[in-house]
Amino acid sequence: MILNRKHIIHWLFEKTMLVYCKFKRKKAWGITTKELLEMPSHTFGYRLGQFLDIRGFQLIPKVERHDAYHLLTGFSTSVEDEIALQYTCFGNGKRTPYLFGVLIIGTLILPEYWKYYLQSYYFGKKTISFHHFDYQKVLQLDFQLFHDALFSETTLNEIRKFQHKINAQPSLKTATV
Repeated sequence: MILNRKHIIHWLFEKTMLVYCKFKRKKAWGITTKELLEMPSHTFGYRLGQFLDIRGFQLIPKVERHDAYHLLTGFSTSVEDEIALQYTCFGNGKRTPYLFGVLIIGTLILPEYWKYYLQSYYFGKKTISFHHFDYQKVLQLDFQLFHDALFSETTLNEIRKFQHKINAQPSLKTATV
């Protein structure tokens, strides 16, 4: 039953993202995963390329920063982690209609993750603001230095422990987005 609800959310993500990107006024980066992987191995861009390559993804035009959020925070692309990532961004100060839609619909369809979502919100509140960066300009930066400037080790350990706890629950099987 939970897997069916996750499939519904996955379908909603796919359909709404198409509409969202169509009306977004930002210019796409025009960078491929292959080009990211050609960057020096210590850079944010290279690590982003690895993240995408491992999953067989390309950057989503006009919303490339979303994948940068995944890389920075360590959230996977499972349905519950996609929602938790939006809670993290909300806690971090990001406010968009799409984000509010994900929070509301995701929470209503998968309420059994509410503790995880709440923990993710607090994780976002505890970190230095990261949602506003122009990530295309961050691609050349040293990944580890940039990452460590945003997240304390204590805060990262807290969210990792909670992520592990969520993933270890057999009743909450994951569906990947």
